[in-house]
Amino acid sequence: MTAERYTVVSADCHAGADLLDYRPYLESKYHEAFDAWAATYVNPYEDLMADTADRNWNSARRLAELEEDGIVAEVVFPNTIPPFFPSASLMAPAPTREEFEQRWAGLRAHNRWLADFCAEAPGRRAGVAQILLNDVQEAVREIRRVKEAGLTGGIMLPGAPPGSGIPELYSGAYDPIWAVCAELDVPVNHHGGSASPPLGEEPAARAVFMVETTWFSHRALWHLIFGGAFDRHPSLKLVLTEQGSGWIPGVLDMLDYYHGRLMAAATKASTAESKFGTGLAESMGRGPSQVWRDNCFVGASFMRPHEVPLRDRIGLDKIMWGSDYPHDEGTTPFSLEGLRIAYAGLPSDEVAAMVGGNAARVYGFDLPFLDEVAARVGPTVAEVAEPLKEIPAEASSPAFALGGSVRVW
Repeated sequence: MTAERYTVVSADCHAGADLLDYRPYLESKYHEAFDAWAATYVNPYEDLMADTADRNWNSARRLAELEEDGIVAEVVFPNTIPPFFPSASLMAPAPTREEFEQRWAGLRAHNRWLADFCAEAPGRRAGVAQILLNDVQEAVREIRRVKEAGLTGGIMLPGAPPGSGIPELYSGAYDPIWAVCAELDVPVNHHGGSASPPLGEEPAARAVFMVETTWFSHRALWHLIFGGAFDRHPSLKLVLTEQGSGWIPGVLDMLDYYHGRLMAAATKASTAESKFGTGLAESMGRGPSQVWRDNCFVGASFMRPHEVPLRDRIGLDKIMWGSDYPHDEGTTPFSLEGLRIAYAGLPSDEVAAMVGGNAARVYGFDLPFLDEVAARVGPTVAEVAEPLKEIPAEASSPAFALGGSVRVW
């Protein structure tokens, strides 16, 4: 933040290569199979077929549009189709044993492409690398490699929905992943939409997905807490992105309740409930609220007005605003209005933390460097302080949806 302008870092943006542009990033032994796969692949996403699709990979266009929107840096999650995937990897189910080798090669190709893409805008992109959970040791090797390659956004933790065929996220099988991320200060990101089980093709499936998808994404929080990942690795960072933020205080209250209840029951062998708490104290250590305070953050994409009054309960130092560029549900090109509808009237130091300072700390951005860019393109403190009286007619982000209340699962 400068004296007059905010330094805005979007903690939730998306990018990826055009399909055929992944080929040079694949090991050559996969080229023939890739050519055959790409020749018959039909992209299911309209936005990746439109004339605006190049916002995912056109570095110059992307920088220009983000600057026009007042944003000086971004955390870059995946968006396009990596080699050998049936859909965007964020939503794709875990690969079968037969699919794993090619899918894993495809994600490594994306990570290599992403390192080059971030290097085109030094200091302004924190790329989030992708891994699979099917082979933990392979994941650990890739985490070390992408850290050395300069990806500073950490890793994207895939979901492990029921029926996926891989262990649940609380499993000790993943401890080498938590260990290497803690060792290298690599944030573990879990993005909304990446943990839902398949729902079929019935007409109600999309509605059910909308109702349930955030809950399935939230599960990573209590799985890692009760699984003891943070007790064994106290410096581990977990970031929950594009899952809302208003649910956090209520869920922490719920988790604290169950934690206390199970810990107490574990000391009373005569109760039927005692079996549920057996070994819990030894495995998880601190209570859920303390783990949240010490280890967790929220990528609060297009934060909505009804969530903002909870900022102290969530943790003012935990909240990282995001524009979700280039998605339709994102705030671009109305990010100033998105900031105004959420943060008008708040103390400027609080706004500065939520719109940029926290993300810079979590992802290692150089704030003085970004402040120089913000002095040219950032929204002014006075602009953000002005309450939004009229929602832009073309705005499509949930940030501008009327009404709304805090949801507690």
